[in-house]
Amino acid sequence: MQSVNDIMTPAVRAKLDELAARRATLAQQLADPEVMGDHHAVRELSIAKAALDRIVDRYQLFTSLEAEHADLRAVIKSGEDVELASMAHEELPQLEDRASELAAELLEQLVTADDQSIGSLILEIRAGVGGDEAALWAGDVLEMYQKFAAQSGWSLEVMDLAAGEMGGVRHAIATISGEGAWAAMAHEAGTHCVKRVPATESEGRVHTSTATVAVLPEPTDVQIEVDPADVEEHITTSQGPGGQNVNKVATAVHLVHKPTGIEVRMQETKSQRQNREKAWRLLRARLYELERERQAAERAEARASQIGGAGRAERIRTYRYKDGIAVDHRLGESFNLDRTLSGDLQPIAAELQQQEIARRLSEL
Repeated sequence: MQSVNDIMTPAVRAKLDELAARRATLAQQLADPEVMGDHHAVRELSIAKAALDRIVDRYQLFTSLEAEHADLRAVIKSGEDVELASMAHEELPQLEDRASELAAELLEQLVTADDQSIGSLILEIRAGVGGDEAALWAGDVLEMYQKFAAQSGWSLEVMDLAAGEMGGVRHAIATISGEGAWAAMAHEAGTHCVKRVPATESEGRVHTSTATVAVLPEPTDVQIEVDPADVEEHITTSQGPGGQNVNKVATAVHLVHKPTGIEVRMQETKSQRQNREKAWRLLRARLYELERERQAAERAEARASQIGGAGRAERIRTYRYKDGIAVDHRLGESFNLDRTLSGDLQPIAAELQQQEIARRLSEL
């Protein structure tokens, strides 16, 4: 086991002090009467604070153990009371072991603290190669995540959905909110392949189709600000398959962020106001992710960020219907196909989180 001094470096202590200060700020914001009247803000701030509570409470316990350690050392050094010094000698090893264990726990929590503080995310699913079967598969992937969210106690709201001509979805955008949602879902970004006999296949041949998944952390207004002057807004009528107008009333919202060229379209509801709100949420999420990628590139130029653009093009999992398994290529393991598609993704998510924690610890 590493010593406390090896683990609790000045940089680690500075980061923990920063998290403690952030929790204090969140507590003050939650006590603000104006914030208390905004249910969305209260939910986001509460999730962020709950994530910090675990690590900050442990850090405070660790500092109290350090103070106790210093007191025992002082008693031993003074030698004024032989009986007290003897008791201190007996207590010291146990206290040091507990402090070392707590320091190791803190270090693991520290590298995941930012993940846990993200209260909601935006999920994008798009049909890939495979024609109509790809759209059917993308619909199955969306359903898998809907079941995973329900089992995990998260809220999932579909913001935009374009149905495939034979069923399924060509693309879908949804928000997922709840404690631990980002930490569990962040590793789902990438290409999901399926090998099965499509419903449209008359000769029973196995086809390979794909769906691509993007997972974006949804920032709060405090985390990212977008200057309205940098955004062009166009209001149009909703478009269906083939480009035909679905609604004669102009309710679809098209945003263009001029500095980056990022475009967002939203037409799911018949309300222009609701479509505008959802479009701005998606735009902020994409700009926030762009900034996260820039920072990650600065920290490690040779390594792509976990949710970087390149990662989305990688095949992360193959679902083999004939064998009844879902193979996660990052773990090199197979999981029961029926359970996976029914939303039982927690075993996969837990292993991927531990893999990521180990990687981050190795880079400290």
